[in-house]
Amino acid sequence: MKSLICMPRASSSFPDSTLVSMLMLATALSSLCGSPEADAATETSSTTTEETSREQKKKSSAPAHPEYVTVKSHTTADGTTGRTAGGGLMPQQRSPHAQSGLTRDYIARQSPTESPTAMIAALPGVIYSANDPLGTNDDQQGLSIRGLDQTEIGYLFEGVPAAPPLFLMPYTSATADTENISSVTLTQGAAEATAPLYNAVGGQLSVHMIKPRKTAGGFMDLSYGSYALNREFLRLDSGEIGHTGVTGFASFSYRNANQWRGAGDSPRYHVDSRLLREWGTGSSASLIFSFNRQRQYYLRAPTRKQWDASGTHFNYSSHYTEGDSSYYLLQENARAQTLLTAPLEFRLNRHFHLSLTPYFIYVSGYDGFGTTLDPQHSYQGNQPAGPLQASAGPRTGLITAVATDTFKQAHSGITASLRWDAGRNSLTGGAWYSYYDYSNPSRYAAVDANGGVSNMRGYYPILTASGDPLTSYNSHLVQQVNALFVQDRFHALSNRLTLSATFRAIMVTRTVSNQLAGARYRNGASYFSPQPQLSASYDLTPNDQIFLNGTTGFRAPSGISSYNDRFSVATGAQTRSATSDTRPEYSIGEEVGYRHTGQVNVSAALFNYNFTNRQISTTSNLNGALVTESLNGGGQTARGAQLEVGLKPWHHFSPYLSGQYIHATIDNNLKSGMDYLPTRGKKAIRTPDFSGSLGLSYDDTHLFGQFTLNYVGPTYSTFMNDERIPGFMTANLSVGYRLRQVGFARSPQIQLNLINLGQSGYLSGVNSVSANARTTQGVYGTTIAGKAPTYFVGGGFAGVVSVSTGF
Repeated sequence: MKSLICMPRASSSFPDSTLVSMLMLATALSSLCGSPEADAATETSSTTTEETSREQKKKSSAPAHPEYVTVKSHTTADGTTGRTAGGGLMPQQRSPHAQSGLTRDYIARQSPTESPTAMIAALPGVIYSANDPLGTNDDQQGLSIRGLDQTEIGYLFEGVPAAPPLFLMPYTSATADTENISSVTLTQGAAEATAPLYNAVGGQLSVHMIKPRKTAGGFMDLSYGSYALNREFLRLDSGEIGHTGVTGFASFSYRNANQWRGAGDSPRYHVDSRLLREWGTGSSASLIFSFNRQRQYYLRAPTRKQWDASGTHFNYSSHYTEGDSSYYLLQENARAQTLLTAPLEFRLNRHFHLSLTPYFIYVSGYDGFGTTLDPQHSYQGNQPAGPLQASAGPRTGLITAVATDTFKQAHSGITASLRWDAGRNSLTGGAWYSYYDYSNPSRYAAVDANGGVSNMRGYYPILTASGDPLTSYNSHLVQQVNALFVQDRFHALSNRLTLSATFRAIMVTRTVSNQLAGARYRNGASYFSPQPQLSASYDLTPNDQIFLNGTTGFRAPSGISSYNDRFSVATGAQTRSATSDTRPEYSIGEEVGYRHTGQVNVSAALFNYNFTNRQISTTSNLNGALVTESLNGGGQTARGAQLEVGLKPWHHFSPYLSGQYIHATIDNNLKSGMDYLPTRGKKAIRTPDFSGSLGLSYDDTHLFGQFTLNYVGPTYSTFMNDERIPGFMTANLSVGYRLRQVGFARSPQIQLNLINLGQSGYLSGVNSVSANARTTQGVYGTTIAGKAPTYFVGGGFAGVVSVSTGF
């Protein structure tokens, strides 16, 4: 609890009207002293409009006398306020787009192991395919919004495009710890036209970091739970450094847990820090640094047949025998990420505002997958590689090895915009430049007699007869992005009507080299996309808004595999050409919606989308390694509706409801070899017709709790709709108790999270898609063999106990 004096002592000579004006100013200043948004994570308690009116009448009828006006905030050490509608699931939105979000009221009630992609599962249109009950595994989870997968969702962290620019998967747990996230905003549909993104045809996920405290202190969180989970988090706030106006914090966390199915653990080390200086009105400079290093083992994705036969027991083997390439130690993933950004906001004068965000991200790591090699008859590209310089197993005569996919990524860029405010008009122009360097040599490392691999990183690889490292690909990609935009906003009818028009032109250039024998050495592509957007919003009343928009979106293919020739290491035959279809996806969408804010908050929207060259992200096997690639799914049409309802705390309770209905169909027959599959009119993959959530939260400043129930309908995994997974429900519960002050401990509390209540494992989503699971006759009569898709296995039940306190 803190007190903030926002008005000096009044003189008895002030007239009544002056005192009333100062009271009104103090009320306005009190909101500025808290959060800039009504429902942000640091909301402060303030006098209601009716209470303010009554106070004004009292003051106007009483003689002036000296007094202080004091406004008290009631935020807790973990940043919760207990005031956001829906228990933190429904902060107030003003964008002329369908938009949802999370505040600290919800974020703090989740298990601290969960990533933002796991936390948004209850929002309308979101399908989260969990592969781990603790929500820690970014590499093996599925996320889709309105049927569009996670590579089609733009991810921004403090305005920085933080997803790897080529693979486009939002590794959200790598950018910030849960305790350091102030809010999460999800824009369903196309992203903002001014955002530095080129893949966001399905929406935009924005994560914002907390600000440093004005006074020195800190926060500590200790968590323990199922699967031998242990996690420690510590944040230290400097307060104001000297008299510079600069504040800062730094935090460190460590987490480890066993895999929920199969053998192995998943250690993670994470550092966050931020320096902030704010001055004037709307000017600030910030320096943000984060580092993340984690290692884990892949969980085996089953086909439907394998799931029916073995259930959650289907996984990589826990013990090694000679020739066993499915041994869990051979399926390792390690990744380290460093992020540095310096967002700058300058209010140059009352007409001009300048924004600059330079950033740099460096990622390195490797993926390992078990395989076997013939020491005499293996190939390097299309050239014989044997005899290989490694020992074969005495029983099998084959080399048990790890196909290691090593990578280094350096991603730098800057966004800049200048806004001119002139009366009712606001004109903004901006640019984004990004440079991305990616190297990706594959290596094979031999396994010893006990299944150990001491050189997983590929430092000591298996060599060919000529002494070169054996490889399936040796690629290097350089990508440059240039984007320009101009946006004009016009306010009319006493600012009740807002019209906006934006035009953006984006250029993406990719240059790829491949040093594999027999492969095309130089390849690449250039993409240009004009992207206009129009939107309008109108305030029917101070609490009611309608909006509509027309948007366009663009996405370049994900993964480097689409630009490389591929060869079988077993036969030398070419399995894919670098001339495969790499046309970009383009979308046109329309939305119309309505919002009501008050004690009951309502948000509803109708939407329509049309796609060309619909890009489907999937995984495929390349000589033992699993690689990400894009498939061209042709045209697609999607129409639907979403609804969100949340109640502000009433007798300490806040219920929440969200839901979506979508009808998405494939617009054309898809090519398969020399024929076409009859897919026209089939339902889109990864797009259940119905999904929804129920939530209920309680917080009386001491006892608190939150319950959420999510439903996902049946989901197709093949373009021919000949295989799907059934619908499922998941339920999570958190309960806790909070004290106000115990010695130096500020708001100490204990919290219990129960995850996946009643679940012991289920098929939660589609891992790799398939054109058809069963043998099918093509349009021209060709018999087209089926291929089984694979699935994510949703995590079983888990419990997490957390003890935290501020100081």
